Amino acid sequence: MASLSFHFCVLMVMFAGLISPPICHARFQEPKKHVPLFILGDSLFDPGNNLYLNTTPESSAFWPYGETFFKRATGRFSDGRLVPDFVAEYMNLPMIPPYLQPGPQRFIDGSNFASAGAGVLPETNFEVISLPQQLRYFKGMVKVLKHQLDDAEAKKLLKRAVYLFSIGGNDYLHFYDENTNASQSEKREYVGIVIGNLTIALKEIYGLGGRKIAFQNAGLLGCLPSSRSGTKNGACAEKPSALARLHNMALAKALKELESSLPGFKYAIFDYYKAISQRTDNPSKYDFKEAKTACCGSGQYWASNCGGERGRKKFELCRIPGDYLWFDGGHGTERANRQLAELLWGGGPSSTAPRNLKQLVELEIM
Repeated sequence: MASLSFHFCVLMVMFAGLISPPICHARFQEPKKHVPLFILGDSLFDPGNNLYLNTTPESSAFWPYGETFFKRATGRFSDGRLVPDFVAEYMNLPMIPPYLQPGPQRFIDGSNFASAGAGVLPETNFEVISLPQQLRYFKGMVKVLKHQLDDAEAKKLLKRAVYLFSIGGNDYLHFYDENTNASQSEKREYVGIVIGNLTIALKEIYGLGGRKIAFQNAGLLGCLPSSRSGTKNGACAEKPSALARLHNMALAKALKELESSLPGFKYAIFDYYKAISQRTDNPSKYDFKEAKTACCGSGQYWASNCGGERGRKKFELCRIPGDYLWFDGGHGTERANRQLAELLWGGGPSSTAPRNLKQLVELEIM
């Protein structure tokens, strides 16, 4: 990679009262085969953006989060690395830091805008960085790239880049909590709203030069330890999972339509729902000893309070996180994340379609 010589920094004040990190600008030559990675999403992909929000600190800011790999809490909701961390490694990129992390950042490698608790719709959680806000941050970063390079080179970089998403699950968990007895037509209407807003965001990214879109679809929401803890016998909750299935079908249809209507638009969908279903049904096949109870937490299925709310509550912690599918009530262990990343990156059509992420990265977009 070309070395950087930083000349000056500017503090960019962004939307919604949130302040971006100081950004150092530089002029440099960028490798021709280099493919950046831009990440948008929720807690499954958040490397610590929420640590920089003016809200109550996340549990992921404290032990035992991060202990397996980082030996400290980083804001990631896992004992170690997340799927995008492994993907960056497979792409020969450095680990992509949180966009809001203070200090200079190499936006030519990409940036991570994901925020724990975020939804496609802002009303899903007003205290975090919703997808529209993440998109506003992305637009601000594009301006920085155009300064670092020039308009033409920035456009080439954005066209070559991969845009990796994990978003939607929180929207459906929120809808389920607020509408437990929703009719089928109401569920379909809500899915339509989520997909409609997601499509608008994708078209905006396309308008800025983005062409390669990758999605981790909505997971098996009803089988999270946090969902099981709310059922009478610990069985999976069917209604949240049914919403996820509706979303996933609509997402696949929407992306196929975008590929047909937008020249150069290409996509990949990793079937996260299926991957978690397989590991839930047959954990030993995938080298897990436990797929119902979390490694860290308290209460039924250790579904809550991992970290004990900074010492205020007692919680349990397993001895070997890699034996578990789930680290806490809603997030996988590093071992699970590595398996998922491998399927996203190099999986066959039954896992990631219509192409896997490696194939998407290698596509030449004219």
